Amino acid sequence: MKEKLPHNRPWYKLDNAAKIFPGTNTSTYSNIFRISVVLKETIDPELLEQALERTLLRFPCFAVRMRKGFFWHYFEHNSLPAPPVLADVGNPCIRVKWRENGGFLFRVYYYEKRISAEFYHALTDAYGSSRFLSTLTACYLRLQGKEIGVGESVLDVNEPCTAEEMEDAFLRFANSRVKPVRKKSFVYLAKGTRLPPHTMHVLTGYMPVDQLKQKARAYGVTITEFLAALALDVLYRKQLAECVDTRRETKQKVVSVQIPVNLRGTFPSQTLRNFSLTFNARIDPNMGEYRFEEILKQVSLYLRYVNNEKELNAMMTANLGLESNPLTRAIPLVIKNLSVGIMFWITGEKTTSVLVSNLGIIKLPPEMEQYIDRFILMTGPGKRNTARLAAASCGNTLALSLASIFEERDIERELFTRLVKMGVPVKVESNINE
Repeated sequence: MKEKLPHNRPWYKLDNAAKIFPGTNTSTYSNIFRISVVLKETIDPELLEQALERTLLRFPCFAVRMRKGFFWHYFEHNSLPAPPVLADVGNPCIRVKWRENGGFLFRVYYYEKRISAEFYHALTDAYGSSRFLSTLTACYLRLQGKEIGVGESVLDVNEPCTAEEMEDAFLRFANSRVKPVRKKSFVYLAKGTRLPPHTMHVLTGYMPVDQLKQKARAYGVTITEFLAALALDVLYRKQLAECVDTRRETKQKVVSVQIPVNLRGTFPSQTLRNFSLTFNARIDPNMGEYRFEEILKQVSLYLRYVNNEKELNAMMTANLGLESNPLTRAIPLVIKNLSVGIMFWITGEKTTSVLVSNLGIIKLPPEMEQYIDRFILMTGPGKRNTARLAAASCGNTLALSLASIFEERDIERELFTRLVKMGVPVKVESNINE
């Protein structure tokens, strides 16, 4: 039987993936992401607040505040009541300040039929957030008098959190004797007219999962591989067009796509904290002209080559190596934060042209499906990346969101236009009036 943990655990360390985020947090930037669910009835905010209070008891790893130790940041149990649910805002994923919101590092919003939860990435990843939002929604529907069971993405709020759900899974599974050689170089970044701080454009396209899957299968790839290759191709051709427009004959930059991978599919963990790694597939335009089919094949082969237990274990071990190094451990936190901040300012986001994160299918108890229209995953704004894509599926609807810090919308238009031309119907909505 799994060990049961008390809900008032006093403190615990940040997981390996979370340790970098506090050092990159500024007054204008935080690594925030959002997950939303759209119901078929208008949200009652009072019932939603009650549901949040009950749900948070099931997720003690989210009922925390950030604290500074002498050597590391750590999470301390937050004994305050759950934060109030808020009317939604036009500009999502705004930065987080650790002393606001009662010290909680997540927010819950409502708007008409939509419930949204935003998380500071140090808390969790897309998997953990989807469990939280699914459980919150199920609890809300029960308060409305609906019979909703547990299972799939919905956890039982009457059961305490388990030790495995609270674990830092990186520590349990990273045991490789080999560390991969890290090869990173600066890549092509699209340019544009920057929006004011704390604002971003979000364009979300809704499409049938079955038709998108059919198109991907026609190429012999997965939906994730297909979307990653399509995004990479759009950025590749954007750089080509810029070179033609300016009549440049200089060496072109490598174009890369970053793809987060949920490690729970390879390593048996149910942790609600961070447990993912990112891959970078890239092409070098100086080698010659690429067709979409070539890019798709290259992305697919690369992901299938690296996405295996041994490669992933080696990557985890390499990431843990810096954390466990005696010299690094002995450096005071103030110096660690300064170093991380400087490195992020110099290299952050310069090694990837576009991000594509696919949460996959969010499965719900059968009796709950009739009340749900769709789920939406959204990344926060980047510092330099104009192309940050996130996908989530529920039922036969896949939502693909593009978050941009620039006024120009050419990347979004090109990507969705390409999908429509390929025979995948897309319905688009935006957070701005166009």
